[in-house]
Amino acid sequence: MKETVKDIINRRSVKNYKEEQISDEELMQVLEAGMNAPSGGNKQTAIFIVVQNREWIDKLSVLNAKIAGAPEGWDVFYGAPTLIVVAAVPTENAVKDGSLAIGNMLNAAYALGLGGRWINRAEGMLEDDLGKALLKEAGYEGEYVGVGNVILGYPEGGFPEPIEHKKDYYKIIR
Repeated sequence: MKETVKDIINRRSVKNYKEEQISDEELMQVLEAGMNAPSGGNKQTAIFIVVQNREWIDKLSVLNAKIAGAPEGWDVFYGAPTLIVVAAVPTENAVKDGSLAIGNMLNAAYALGLGGRWINRAEGMLEDDLGKALLKEAGYEGEYVGVGNVILGYPEGGFPEPIEHKKDYYKIIR
């Protein structure tokens, strides 16, 4: 089996991270994977805001947890040292384009030995004043729809074990 397919099959979401920041080289490889995801009409509507500032991550975690209705103090980003907020220009393909980019980034992260996880509620985050301030801080103007959040870091304790898949996951019609 090709290494890429093995990585896709073995990738798991990670909840425990070391405090150590990922390297710039690893980050750029993950971003490159996201930038090379297919996009509708090759419009490349997705944008990635990388947040490695702990103060920003903590504020965004509190906001995300509030949107989720989670208990106060719950870190929805699991202490990961890197957060990538994925957004897109609001078009027909915005969420699809951003979602494909997230998938590519998570698969690339695993291939590099990084832990990663998709965290929802990016749309609500970017509708909030704090999210709008993040867009401005990153230099983005105009309207964007939040697609998802990617957390990255070195996994603490390794990767979770593979899961058992449902029996009727697919049907083949010949």
